Amino acid sequence: MIRIRVPATSANMGPGFDCLGMAIDMYNVIEAEEIDKGLEIIVPEAERKYIPTDESNLVYASMKYIFDLLGIYPRGVRLNLKSDIPVTRGLGSSAACIVGGIAAANLMSGGKLSKDELIRIAAKIDGHPDNVLPAIVGGMTVACMDEEKVVYVRISPPRNLRLAVMIPEFQLPTSKAREILPQKVPIQDAVFNISRAALMTASMLTGQLDHLMTAVEDRLHQPYRQSLIPHWDEMLEGAKKFGAKGVFLSGAGPTIIAIIDESNVEFQENMLSYTSSFKENWDIRIVDFCESGMESQIL
Repeated sequence: MIRIRVPATSANMGPGFDCLGMAIDMYNVIEAEEIDKGLEIIVPEAERKYIPTDESNLVYASMKYIFDLLGIYPRGVRLNLKSDIPVTRGLGSSAACIVGGIAAANLMSGGKLSKDELIRIAAKIDGHPDNVLPAIVGGMTVACMDEEKVVYVRISPPRNLRLAVMIPEFQLPTSKAREILPQKVPIQDAVFNISRAALMTASMLTGQLDHLMTAVEDRLHQPYRQSLIPHWDEMLEGAKKFGAKGVFLSGAGPTIIAIIDESNVEFQENMLSYTSSFKENWDIRIVDFCESGMESQIL
């Protein structure tokens, strides 16, 4: 049996649309093994209503991509899927399935593909590298596509930072969150985001974090997507009030992430109290960056 553990991820980090991302200490665990024939997919009962257990399952579809690529096919496949990553919340649940699937299939096929090849394939399947890359390598990543090649730099975030992951009970499909975005933006907005994305990267590299609240500002996606997220303004106002260093929409949303100092031990309690009057429930978790990225083992 093969066991793959893939972290949740957050894309964009405010201004870095489709190029900045980070791995989060929440995980999707995939156990895969060859069986005599057929396909068996085991998922927790509570998740069966939105996780398919046939060949359309994203983990299996990603595995099949590798099997077809390599021309190596198992007699049958059994998958046991366990995830702590909420679906359609902007935390890279799809990316974790893609990464876990191709990694499992690669190991079942003898480990013929390198990490860089897996990164390229994952980005091709997902469409861009901002989620799949940190899921594989961990930490924070800055990436771009050079034709089909993923060119990237991995950053280890400052150790004194933690993440407040604020997850609402409602879902927001990525397709809907992308539909609301304009096809063209003013050059002033493009310059605004380039400067903030550069400032975010420099801040994380150097540990000079005084300007993070400026660095997370964005004009390319958050101003449009906030209309899809109830209490957006209140969430940002509350997070800032309780000491967040920076607050941004996680991926396409609706999860919101606050970067906080490790000494801010009251942030979770304060935000839970603050959101208690909202119509929607908010699950607030204090977690770390995931430094290791995807991990695999043969059991």
